[in-house]
Amino acid sequence: MPIAVLQGLDKITARIYTFEAPVDQTIGFGTLKVTVKSCRKRPPEYPPESAAFLDVVEQRPDQQPNALFQGWMFASSPGLNPLEHPVYDVWLIDCRTSAGGASGARP
Repeated sequence: MPIAVLQGLDKITARIYTFEAPVDQTIGFGTLKVTVKSCRKRPPEYPPESAAFLDVVEQRPDQQPNALFQGWMFASSPGLNPLEHPVYDVWLIDCRTSAGGASGARP
């Protein structure tokens, strides 16, 4: 699937943002740079599941990029999200074939 639908939580403001990330394009969320490398969804005849392989890097002004996470995230298990950051959380919602109404608002 060419588009991952992600949600991000800004823990400082307690706001949740929903955004779409095309595969192989980097999307900014606060100081995080999220790149989706692959997004897969099971066929309808199987139990629902979406999975995405993500690279998450923190890029603060005047500092070297800091790799925070590289691996698979599963929509059915957001609690298993291994991204650990004091200000932001990011998790997968779905994989889609085309853009579909997710808000592009990001802090």
